[in-house]
Amino acid sequence: MAAHIHDKIDFTAEVFIVCNSKVLLRRHDKYGIWLSVGGHIELDEDPVEAAIREAKEEVGLDIELWDSRLEDASDDLWREVLPPVAIGRHRAKHPTNPDHEHVILVYFAKSTSDAVIPQKHGDKSDEWKWFSAEDLDREDIRPNVRAYAKRALRTLST
Repeated sequence: MAAHIHDKIDFTAEVFIVCNSKVLLRRHDKYGIWLSVGGHIELDEDPVEAAIREAKEEVGLDIELWDSRLEDASDDLWREVLPPVAIGRHRAKHPTNPDHEHVILVYFAKSTSDAVIPQKHGDKSDEWKWFSAEDLDREDIRPNVRAYAKRALRTLST
């Protein structure tokens, strides 16, 4: 993974994964807070590819991204990329570059399995939890993460 490709702004993809009416959050290894699964979009991939790759690397899950489109306008010359459910921006708290920012593309996804088995070795965090809507209210979770997690549950729970 090539973290911080650019000095000023990097693009990232994050995904709120739902399975069995619960949403998966991962405790961030540097900041100690509950976040969705995700990371930097590499130079050779689009945001959808990054979201799927990050889910596989970080938690070992094969996911199906939620498609909010009414129709797919792809053809022989144009491949439509699934739109995110939200886009955000924040300071990345980079130790050598305090002005570095991330533009975050937020996706929702379903998984048929809740067995978290990371594929990427060397991750410092091995703390994951599947949250119900009620669990989200009982934990200390950033407001934007709680809001997206609840919206993913409302959108994708069966």
